[in-house]
Amino acid sequence: MWPVPVHVPFKGSPEAITEVLAGRVDFYFSPVGLVAEHIREGKLLALAVNSAKRAAILPQVSTLAEVGVADAEYPLWYGLFVPARTPRHIVETLHRETLQALKTPNVEERLATLGLEPMVMTPAEFDAHVKAELRANAALIDAARIK
Repeated sequence: MWPVPVHVPFKGSPEAITEVLAGRVDFYFSPVGLVAEHIREGKLLALAVNSAKRAAILPQVSTLAEVGVADAEYPLWYGLFVPARTPRHIVETLHRETLQALKTPNVEERLATLGLEPMVMTPAEFDAHVKAELRANAALIDAARIK
């Protein structure tokens, strides 16, 4: 019989990964870019990725759906945020410049190395995405009765 899982809080991923590597913690959900090298070296075993498709940086690792865990997708994403009252022309300029930067070879290469795949959206699409994520997380918290 498996022991009851115990939540172990960490200040960040590096500390958590160190504890898993040392065998003091059994598992950790990590951004793939932070553990890909450990997986390639055989120091960590990847059980699955929690995105809809396999990670380009670890194509040999199945998704949760592929290993039989349905409806568990919970991809990690990052976003560029500004204060709510930022003038529209500044938001549009930041968006345009960010898209241009994402297309430069050194940025594309660095993101790929980190296992990050840009989710290009307009500011309005990103706003809708954030609101949908907040609703989904609130529903998850309610369903799990987290206080």
